[in-house]
Amino acid sequence: MTRAMTLDEAATLPFWRRPMALLVLMAAGMPIAFATWSALLNNFVIERAGFTGVEIGWLHTVREIPGLLAVLVIPILLVMREQVLGVAMLALLGLATAVTGWFPSLGGILAVTLLSSFGFHYYETVNQSLQLQWIPKRDAPQVLGRMVAVGSGASLAAYAAIVVTWQAFDLSYDFVYLASGGITAAIALFAWLAYPQFAAPHPQRRTMVLRRRYWLYYALQFMAGARRQIFVVFAAFMMVERFGFTVPQVTALFMINFLVNMLVAPYLGRYVARFGEQNAMLLENGGLFLLFLGYGGLYWYDWSVWTGAALYVVDHLFFALSITLKTYFQKIADPADIAPTAAVSFTINHIAAVFLPAALGYLWVTSPGSVFGFAAAMAAISFLLALLVPRDPDAGNETRLSGGRRWAGVPAE
Repeated sequence: MTRAMTLDEAATLPFWRRPMALLVLMAAGMPIAFATWSALLNNFVIERAGFTGVEIGWLHTVREIPGLLAVLVIPILLVMREQVLGVAMLALLGLATAVTGWFPSLGGILAVTLLSSFGFHYYETVNQSLQLQWIPKRDAPQVLGRMVAVGSGASLAAYAAIVVTWQAFDLSYDFVYLASGGITAAIALFAWLAYPQFAAPHPQRRTMVLRRRYWLYYALQFMAGARRQIFVVFAAFMMVERFGFTVPQVTALFMINFLVNMLVAPYLGRYVARFGEQNAMLLENGGLFLLFLGYGGLYWYDWSVWTGAALYVVDHLFFALSITLKTYFQKIADPADIAPTAAVSFTINHIAAVFLPAALGYLWVTSPGSVFGFAAAMAAISFLLALLVPRDPDAGNETRLSGGRRWAGVPAE
């Protein structure tokens, strides 16, 4: 096996071949397939497969199974480097997205979605680990904020292409899925051929890691996955089912989301760096509590489509603050725990995601507003958990209940 290049050695490479450039390339490549899949999904399944809230709930339950199985990344890393696995999963996401339009039935959509979801979730697991290993702690909030902006820019470009060409060229779902998935797969191939293997500064454990001192991080991950899943599954579906949005309209709404994120995410990264993870988490969860109540108001008080669109854009902006979970863990973690804990945390993040979409899909057909009321309650719980995050988290100061004590085996930093 070829020796991996250290980060110090990689600093002598041309800028475009360095580890940070690879992270940026993959951050741009993944959303091209995933954003296109998301933009077309609700119209595709309603028009071509006749989905209701029940079927869309089951679809997203199946989609989250690979996230629940993210812990299986750990044994895979016994025989494959993280960088190789990340590129391979990016290619799988692209290829599975490319063929989505060829299977316009419940069974076909579920099967292809499962494949693309393995690619997406395993890529995201490894990518998170590589980010936390390759980016210095002092720079992490700002750099991760820029990564969010890069992904938003790639999504914006994909959405703009759909809006401009969908009706002008009478495009089909088959063609758009094939084109976007093919581009992502091509980017993965370039990442495989153009970049050397990079070594992490700290050797990673290759066994499952569950530590008592990370309990608050696990709890925050669980709640984040649960409340985010409701937004992913039902917010855009609402815009199509309740307000009759067409493909160009849904895509235009997504474009506004990502344009705002592209512009604002770097500033949110600076906000986290200046004011700390706790303040950012409280802002995120307090805002989400109000927004989910606003979604409920679209049904309880029959608010207008413009209100729904505005809530959707503001809601999506809070996604950029999810970097706080990454930087919080980076500060409290044993550096050797990053890779295995990324896998474990993804599994924890998706526990609720597996059963919530299907269960809430049945509630949706009788009381859509109650679904968003349930999400508001979860945001409130996350707000309370965030109160336990210390102002300056560190190994030995993981929560406000830790008392600054140092756990055995945790290196002083």
